[in-house]
Order: sequence, then C-alpha cells, then structure tokens
Amino acid sequence: MSEAGWTRFRRRIRTVPFHLVLFVLVTVLAPLWLVIGLLIDLYRTLVCKRPAMAVRIFAFGWVYLAVGVFGLAALLGHWVFAGFGLSVPMMRESSYRLQELWARALFGAFRWIFRVKMSVEGLDLVAPGPILVLMRHASVIDALLPNVLITHGAGIRLRYVLKKELLADATLDIAGNRLPNRFVDRAGDSATEIHAVLALADGLTDREGVLIYPEGTRFTEERLQHILETLQARNSDLAVRTKQLRHVLPPRPGGTSALLGAGLDVVVVAHAGLESLATIPDAWTGNIVGSHLRVRLARFAGSDVPADRQGKVSWLFDRWEEIDRWLDGA
Repeated sequence: MSEAGWTRFRRRIRTVPFHLVLFVLVTVLAPLWLVIGLLIDLYRTLVCKRPAMAVRIFAFGWVYLAVGVFGLAALLGHWVFAGFGLSVPMMRESSYRLQELWARALFGAFRWIFRVKMSVEGLDLVAPGPILVLMRHASVIDALLPNVLITHGAGIRLRYVLKKELLADATLDIAGNRLPNRFVDRAGDSATEIHAVLALADGLTDREGVLIYPEGTRFTEERLQHILETLQARNSDLAVRTKQLRHVLPPRPGGTSALLGAGLDVVVVAHAGLESLATIPDAWTGNIVGSHLRVRLARFAGSDVPADRQGKVSWLFDRWEEIDRWLDGA
C-alpha cells in the first residue's frame, strides 16, 4: 500500500467508527435529548420570544448522522458489487449517484426542519457543459447547493475543489476520493495544489463541470477585515477593491485563476439567505427559521475571460463585486 493509501486507512479507522458510534449514542439517547430540547425551546419561545431551535438542531443533526450511516453502508455495497473494488468505473458511477442523493436528502431535511423557502434564477443557463462553476461561500449549508441545483437540476456532474479538512467526514472522504475531486491542502505546496486543481478541467464532457469556491472559506466580517489588513500590509492593489466589499470575501486568485485559463464557460452562483449559518453555533440565533433562500446563476462565455493573469484576477473581482451589489438588494 502506498503512503497515501496508509494515510487514508489510518484516517478512516478513526472517522468511520466514530460516525457509527455517535449515531448509535444519539439515537439511543434521543428521548432524553428531545425532553431537554423541548424544555429549552419552551423557555426560548415563551420567555425570550425566539424561534424554537434546540429540537430543530437535534433533528437535523440526527438526520445528518443517519444519512451518513446510509452512505457508508451504500459505499461498502458498491465496493463489494464492483468486485471488491476492482471495477473503478462502477464505483465511480455509484458514487456520483450516491453523492447527489446524499446532498438532496440533507438539503431537503434542512428546508423542512427550518421552514426555508427557496427561489432560483438562471438555472436554465447552466447546461450545457463543460463549465467552470464559481460559487459564493457563506454557510455550512451551501456546500449542498451544487448537487441539488447544478447536478440534479441541470444535469451537470461536477468535479469539486474542496479543502482537505472535509476529509474528517467519513462519507465525504470515501465517496469524494472515488470521484475526480481535489481535496486541497492549504498548508501544502501551492504550485503542486494549483497543478492538481487545473488537472480537473481535463477531459470534461458536455455534461460535466468543475466547481470551486473562490473565497476559500465562509464569509464573516472578521475574516473580511483580517484579509483587508493583510492586503494593505503588503501594499497590494487588491486592497483598494477589497475595501469596497461588504458581503463577500475577496476571491483568492490561485486555483481559480488557473481554472479560468482552461477556456471553459463560467457559471457564477450567488445566494442570499444563509448568512445566519456561517458557523454551526450561529444557528442558535434562530434567524434561519422561516427565511427565504435566493439563488442567482449567471453564465459568462469562456472567450470573454482575459488571457493574462492580471486580467483574469480583475475579471474575477468584477464578478464578486457584482455579487456584493446584488446582495445589497437581495
């Protein structure tokens, strides 16, 4: 087994049992959690005049664990039926279908539990591929949107650029590594990572695309201020443009700039309504309950993207400034 294989094995002998044991414990103790949650919610609604959240958060957490257990069982079955992993194409096809089902199940549960309405503009512009999808990152939930909208809604399968930290999710780790994705090590060699990200654009069909979150992490006002201070300390020209942003982080050029050079049409996905879930503790405010999630997709011809790096960075900032202005009204 290669060094990378041993690393995956050691990681999964921790994450897979942990997920299974946590699901069992949460399920067995569910009556206790629900009683405690109901008492907390009564206090919140009657005294604090805030939406009931304790039972909702518990319910979504249980669904997340349950869907993960289903996913792990399905992945094991795929491996067996693929000749104990010998048929890579069979496992890849099964993982694509499971990924879509996983995202749709979690997003459907999220909308139902928290009573979230949704409206989408521009979905008809997504197909055909190959495309590069640039998506705003504002919440722990918006990672589900690409599969729900672009894969299920528009029929475009995506190759993802994701941060390495997400490998802590056992289902995402196993399924994600069976697919042509890249889990980026942000502390690793940047040239190596950019090369690997760019390779995702090779061999795309008219029913495929690559997705990246140009901001690199979820928006918070504290992060925006920190990035601005860093750019100003470096006397970067981008500091002036970053100072004008209010709702989004400035896009990181790195991998996004490299993918913009692949000549693909670009689909930019903006969304508003998930800001109250920038972090998991943010859910406790209750602002997400009964909210309206608005999604806007816009398509740009690959031929309109400048060829030089400075031009690509400026073009990318133009798109993010457009999102920032749209969020003012949304």
